[in-house]
Formats: sequence, C-alpha cells, structure tokens
Amino acid sequence: MARLTHDQVHRNTRRLAGELTRLSHICWRSYTHPPSAADRHGPNSLGWHRQQERDAFDRILPALIASTQPTDNPISTKVEQTAHAVARTLRTLDSSQLTTHITTDVAAELAAIEQAERGDLSERAQQATALSREDASPLQISQADRLLHDSPFGSHDLFTQVDPTAAAIAAAHWYYAAVTITAQRTGIHPVHIVASAEQHEKPLTLESLTDITTAMDAGMRARHVVMPLIRNALHVADGHLHGIHEIEQRLTAAHEIITRAHADHPEIDITPDTIYLPLTSLDPTRPAPDLLDTLLHGIHTCWNLYYHHHTNSTLDTPRTPHQQLRQTFLTTIRQEAGTRPERLL
Repeated sequence: MARLTHDQVHRNTRRLAGELTRLSHICWRSYTHPPSAADRHGPNSLGWHRQQERDAFDRILPALIASTQPTDNPISTKVEQTAHAVARTLRTLDSSQLTTHITTDVAAELAAIEQAERGDLSERAQQATALSREDASPLQISQADRLLHDSPFGSHDLFTQVDPTAAAIAAAHWYYAAVTITAQRTGIHPVHIVASAEQHEKPLTLESLTDITTAMDAGMRARHVVMPLIRNALHVADGHLHGIHEIEQRLTAAHEIITRAHADHPEIDITPDTIYLPLTSLDPTRPAPDLLDTLLHGIHTCWNLYYHHHTNSTLDTPRTPHQQLRQTFLTTIRQEAGTRPERLL
C-alpha cells in the first residue's frame, strides 16, 4: 500500500476510487458491447465507435504514467478521457508508489478483459459471469451445453464459469427439450406447460418463456431467439429502443387491457396515463442472468408437471420411486437435447 497524508486522503482518494471504477466500467463495456455485435460498421457508425474505444486500451497505461497530459492530440474516446482523469488525480497525489500500484492493477484489469474476450472466465476474468453481453462465444455456449448435460436443472459452475448470455442460449435449448418431453409424457399442450411456470415475484416470466417456446416451436435456433431478447433489454438499459415493432405490440396489448378493464370493471380508474408499460420482459440491469434464472425455472416446472402427471396416473398401481422417476426425466431430456443439437447454434 502507498502512504498518503491525511489531507490527501480526504481530498483526492475518493475521487481516484470513483474514476477507477468508471474506467473499469467503460473498459468492460467493450467486452459486453463488442464491435462485432453492432449492426453497422462503416465510418462513424456504432461499430466504428466501439472499435475506437477498444483500440484505446493500448493508450491507457501510457496515460497513467505520463508526467504531463499531452495537448497536441484531441482525446475522442471515453476510455482515454477517463484514463486521463485518473492520471490527473495521480499527479495531484504525487506518489510514485501509488501510481505504480494503480498502474499495475489497471494492467491486470485490462488483461482480465482480454482474457474474457478469448472465452476464459477464470481468476479475475470471472467477473464477466455477472455481466450481460451482446454476443456469445460458440465455445462458451458449448461449455454451457456440457454443464447442462451434466446437470439439466443448473449448477454452481453454470453461474460461475460461463458467460451468462452463452449460458442462457444453452439453457433455452435444454428448456425446449424439457417442454417437448413433458408435452409428450403428459399430453399437455406446450402453451399450458409455459403457463404453469408463472412466478408472482417475476410477472414477466411467462412472456419470456412464451416467446422462446413459440419461436423454437416454429424452428428457430436458441441463439437466434435469445440474443434479440438480451440485446433489446440492453438497449432499454441504455435509455433507448432498437426499432418500434415490439413497442407497437406492447401498446396494442395495453390498449386491449384498458378496454377489457373498462368493460368488466367500470369502477376501476385505469387510463393510458396510469398504466405501467414494461419495455422488456427481462431485468434491463442484468438481462442475461435474469433470463438464465427464468429458463432454469422453466425446466423445474417441466419436471414438476412430469412428476405430478405420473403420480396422478398411477394411483391404482405401484408408484415409481421419486429418484427413479427423476432419473428417467433427466435421461429423456438428455436424449431429446442430444438428438437436436442444431437447435442450439
């Protein structure tokens, strides 16, 4: 640790901590919002700007150790602006030992981001498992698929070793396999299976599961279904919508709800100005982990329906032990997921 005077602690260390937090956040955004995920890549496009931010990583450490701030070249990226803000505070604190410690730590953070970009989420890069990414590595999706094969209900490793966007894509594949075998076993229509997954604390769970079930039932692949849901939620978190088709559907549904409410319960005072309209079915602050939780809940729901159907249909015959029936469910879902690998990517 570096030694600082009492005045320095009060005046500048909080500012330094805030600037370092912002620098980390901006740099990790280059991981969660990679240039490759942008829909445009020409000059001054979104993809171009994202690449400029990512390229600025190489200029962070030189900025931190520079004795003065250069004035000849304009600073056009948020990464560089924040790095220079850190550097100004370090020069104010005037502690070479502190500068060395901070520079070393920032270098380790940048190395962790680059490691996460390669698909290795071990050690310091493990913080990526709490982030939602606009893209997903096929290697990470395959790793999540293997983990779900080992434990279709989810596992600790699924949440701590894999990017949650990739994990959600793999989980959608396994969720649809669970819906398929449960429908075959029970004779319950997939729509009614989804309806059984309602969660009062997460009222939009059914919307997410319905969208995924309907799309995959129509032949869409898990990746092509999950990525738009997560990207839309990330857009909402940034304060905007990408396209207006979905919001038009939500507005239409809201007006229908108001009309039915007025017809069935005229005493209720509900108007377009009083209704709350969700812009996404996911938590925009953590859409990928939220969707992963929802999909695993959907798999558990399928198992519950599978189990209760067997219990109710064998009242007059010896029942299969719970663990044996659970193993049958797991074996069947593995067979279904394994015979349709093309639904994954």
